[in-house]
Amino acid sequence: MSLYQDIAARTEKLIGEGVLRPGERLPSVRQACRTHAVSPITVTQAYYLLESRGLIEARPKSGYFVRARLGQKLPEPAMTHPAGGATELQVSDFIFQILDSVRDPGIVPLGSSFPAAALFPFDKLGRFLAGAARRLDPQSTLSDLPPGNEELRRQIALRYLAQGASVSPQEIVVTAGAMEGLNLCLQAVTRPGDLIAVESPTFYAGLQASERLGLRVIEIPSHPREGVSLAALEAALRQHPVKACLFMLNFANPTGSRLSDPRKKELLQLLRRHQVPLIEDDVYGELYFDRQAPLCSKAADSDGLVMHVSSFSKCLAPGYRLGWVAAGRYAEAIRRQKLATSLATSVPVQIAIADYLRQGGFDKHLRQLRRRLAEQEATLVAAVERHFPDGTRLARPQGGYFLWLELPPQVDALRVHREALARGISIAPGPIFSAKREFAHHLRLNFGHPAGDAQLAAVATLGRLVAAAL
Repeated sequence: MSLYQDIAARTEKLIGEGVLRPGERLPSVRQACRTHAVSPITVTQAYYLLESRGLIEARPKSGYFVRARLGQKLPEPAMTHPAGGATELQVSDFIFQILDSVRDPGIVPLGSSFPAAALFPFDKLGRFLAGAARRLDPQSTLSDLPPGNEELRRQIALRYLAQGASVSPQEIVVTAGAMEGLNLCLQAVTRPGDLIAVESPTFYAGLQASERLGLRVIEIPSHPREGVSLAALEAALRQHPVKACLFMLNFANPTGSRLSDPRKKELLQLLRRHQVPLIEDDVYGELYFDRQAPLCSKAADSDGLVMHVSSFSKCLAPGYRLGWVAAGRYAEAIRRQKLATSLATSVPVQIAIADYLRQGGFDKHLRQLRRRLAEQEATLVAAVERHFPDGTRLARPQGGYFLWLELPPQVDALRVHREALARGISIAPGPIFSAKREFAHHLRLNFGHPAGDAQLAAVATLGRLVAAAL
């Protein structure tokens, strides 16, 4: 046996024994050279051999990782084909019925919209919050009214600058989470009865907000990996009086799709031609698994049509309800909407997060969070591929914390939801992500929680329930 074959065999044994788990990074070529006292070409040959066997995979600029599954991957879902035309929304009661059923803390939270609290630095944030409360200047209850705390907006503007986007603190409006930001944006550019474009499938909270404001939606086909169809969107803009687009371009909920940087620029050019504003819900944009961050839409926004909505809820501080809108030409309208609705966002929370950002630990936290999520994604994918029947499809997201599964057509996701809940497992069934309650044989799973014994056993149970429905 040659040297590279010996290294490959030893590495394969570690993978088989579970020492190297799905999603974990292998030692770099340089590290492996030192460990085995061999040349770089020998290690490279060993890794190529393992890759050819389907045991590991190369990720651009990141290195080699243990593959999610030994053997054939599940196929990827195709582009969606929503029923055409505008839709009057009547979804909230249906969505609340589903969501109310999964709040029990004893339920395995595969259907949750939130990541595990253990992933976040709550102790450190608590110290910053306590300090902010102790030194709170009563005058700040006035000075930090919309658009919000000046230092927090400056820190957010600096993060935009690091992504190549020149965003003035004056166009940033601090909000009580991203959901309030989306509502304010919709109110700034629409009136009851107006039509907006959304992806299909789309996050149910956007549908609920649109219903509350009396809006109609037109659903645009999307690919579960590549994102919204620009050709379909262009056709819709020509045929319908679309007032705004509400999209997730980075690691969308529920599919995990990401619009590539070139196509993101094409989207902005298309909307510029039609003078249609983009409301971008970008709460997962910091949760990318590659070394390179996705293109920030504000970096390519030459005329202020992009309302970029984000928050710290998914990447730093769940429960703090602190978000913002980089509102472009609509900043003043959104500031006034904020004053007229909720008046202000918690001042101590704004000060605490500004202090945390200024002290410089955020990027280190994000690197650790991304690594954990990437490992958990690989583990959950491996479990799905091991336990779900033939005919199941899924796309591998490159960020966020959701998996979108297309089940065999005869499987009713709502029935699987009810049967899983009776066994202490939550899932998010596909129909809650559509204005027309489509995606009857789809479901969303959350990999934002550590894949312990309970989660893996739950995936095995789900696989049996799906197989029993065939």
